[in-house]
Amino acid sequence: MSVTAAKPTQTGRRQILSEAASGTTASSGKGPLFRQVEQHIKELLTSSEYGPGDRIPSERDFAETLGINRATVRRAVANLIKAGLLESNGTGGTRVAAAKVARKLDIYRSIGVGRHITEEGGISSNKLLHFHVEKASARMAERLRIAEDDDVTILRRLWSINQKPFCIETSYLVTKLVPDLTAEDLITGQSLYALLKSRYGYETINADRTITISYLNDLESRLLEMTPGAAVLSLRLTVETSDGQAIEYMNSLNNPKLVVFRTNEKDRSAR
Repeated sequence: MSVTAAKPTQTGRRQILSEAASGTTASSGKGPLFRQVEQHIKELLTSSEYGPGDRIPSERDFAETLGINRATVRRAVANLIKAGLLESNGTGGTRVAAAKVARKLDIYRSIGVGRHITEEGGISSNKLLHFHVEKASARMAERLRIAEDDDVTILRRLWSINQKPFCIETSYLVTKLVPDLTAEDLITGQSLYALLKSRYGYETINADRTITISYLNDLESRLLEMTPGAAVLSLRLTVETSDGQAIEYMNSLNNPKLVVFRTNEKDRSAR
């Protein structure tokens, strides 16, 4: 793609040019110039022109466009690299940080997000946030194809890659299909799908999958270390046993800066 500097944020550019000319510092209440450059670059990253892995303008381009010296730009870029928003590729320039987790949507068998991370070379971990059993609501009964008075086991987990939280997964399981499942079974981070296979003998298969945009509440934003109300990728997934019985309905909230969804992946283990 072509590299352009400040077109998406002309107002921010004019402000920075003005501050550079007047020598504004933190005492003015607008903050140091390098912080304003950081904010300007952040605004670029949230525009439609840039995605994970895209190269951003060079320090020289930014300096010329914004009318400031390269040292100021270099400091701003270094801070954004440290924050994980940008990546330095040496002679390849600076790029928008690539997603850390690639979740494959076309996999036939349910393998769990932990395996996705391992296949990408990362270190996964999860924390059990919630576990309880309740009667199925009308909507959940329809999704799981059970009666409204049937029990549903609800568990919520926070997933991290290399100690960085990236998604919250809430699973609704048909309780009668997983008798004696307890929080202790999952509190050490064990794979749910591995447990379904080893204890209950279920081969699980992905069925309906839907991706939409959701917005974080205060608790979710704290868990994912994001801003309240931030937009996330919501994956809703129904999982069936090999004989066609719905066993799980799952809703996963994913940080879009850390997660991408891929399609047209061949699952060699599916057959």
